[in-house]
Amino acid sequence: MLVGIIGKANTGKSTFFNAATLLNVPMAAYPFTTISPNLGVGYIRVKCVCKELNLDDNPVNSNCIHGNRFIPVKLVDVAGLVPKASEGKGLGNKFLDDLRQSDAVIHVVDSSGSTNSEGRTCEPGERDPLDDIEFVESEFDMWIRQIILRDWTRISKTSESGDGKVELMLAERLSGLSITEGQIHEAFRNADLKSGKPALLDKEDLLRFSRCLRRIAKPGLIAANKADLPSSESNIGRLREGDRFLVSCASEAELLLRRATAKGLIKYLPGDGSFEIIDRSKLTEEQNKALRFVEDKILARWGTTGVQEAINASYLSLLGGIIVYPVEDESKLSDKKGNVLPDAYVLKNGSTAKDLAHVIHTDIGDGFLYAMDAKKGTRVSGDYLLKDSDVICIASTSK
Repeated sequence: MLVGIIGKANTGKSTFFNAATLLNVPMAAYPFTTISPNLGVGYIRVKCVCKELNLDDNPVNSNCIHGNRFIPVKLVDVAGLVPKASEGKGLGNKFLDDLRQSDAVIHVVDSSGSTNSEGRTCEPGERDPLDDIEFVESEFDMWIRQIILRDWTRISKTSESGDGKVELMLAERLSGLSITEGQIHEAFRNADLKSGKPALLDKEDLLRFSRCLRRIAKPGLIAANKADLPSSESNIGRLREGDRFLVSCASEAELLLRRATAKGLIKYLPGDGSFEIIDRSKLTEEQNKALRFVEDKILARWGTTGVQEAINASYLSLLGGIIVYPVEDESKLSDKKGNVLPDAYVLKNGSTAKDLAHVIHTDIGDGFLYAMDAKKGTRVSGDYLLKDSDVICIASTSK
């Protein structure tokens, strides 16, 4: 699974990305700081199964800190959009093309209203963040429609002649976007359109279809960024009035806390609502002031900086992710080297034991024999539907 970080230019997307991954991608208060997409590894935070099982674990592919398992996930930071990007304005369709493989999106919005439609600085509150949400989503929808229109005449004629099914042909046309036939069928239904007579559908019909398809195939949440600025609070209140999945966010604060932790100045876990200063005498006056601001104006008001919450929500809520712990020894719950609960994977809800085997390694999946539910000590088949916090041992001819 892959989550894309999108938004208008200069909303703090790269700061969000840096805070999530601790990568030093360029950050600046001007449009198009990000030209090429930045790929990085963030982490989701969940309660580790080691607490449930009363075990001391030795993670290998992830980290367990005080019973909190931090599991790596993939994020991509895409350059900011401007109005009419789908028509080539700014850096145009390249930004949208970079999102092809994303399964969900985190839409970073400047909730303070301090950047105009082009991403240039303006007076706080001057810009309505609702307008930013609408234009970014609209650009995404029109981009999908453009891809459909390139081949729509052929698809319509072939379908009308009875030689092909619209949903199947569209799935082939949109395969590069990781969009399935089932999602296309659902989008037609949600748009209240009939696919049986494609020639009757006009451009507005296809735009409505594309909007529904985007919501299904690329679900998103709003990261209402810059929540620490005075003009943000009332805007965030308005943004919450719709049916949007919204997280209040202060990515600069999260980045500050992450870097202070890396330097050994504070104790802080991403997603916590507080932090501990290790030795205040080692902090400069400026550092003290910055940390007090984060504590008083962000954590006390919003509970967290929102960055960890947004990553968790994108993988666990939007994509329905579950956490599964594969082991090689079902009695010791360890790998061959004795590491207890060594790995944790994020899989889509509905994944099977055989799906897990393929995630671990293609050969293990190809040689799958059966699996063991290590918690219960029972054998399960390849089509066993995995549950959140399952501990699974795979038996395979390749092992």
